[in-house]
Amino acid sequence: MTDPIGSGSVRGLADRLRELADQLRDPELSDERAAELAREAAELVSQAGNEIDRTLREGESGPT
Repeated sequence: MTDPIGSGSVRGLADRLRELADQLRDPELSDERAAELAREAAELVSQAGNEIDRTLREGESGPT
């Protein structure tokens, strides 16, 4: 059976996003580092969206 949110990979991405959010809350974080973390977060969100879309498409097509 397929994991409803795209297997463990989406969970792993979500865990990393939480880590990034924690780092971004640091008041001593430099602007440059904050920009790097924000770019990484944007990439992870894109990956998670792609994984969810892929899982949904697989679910719609059913087992082959």
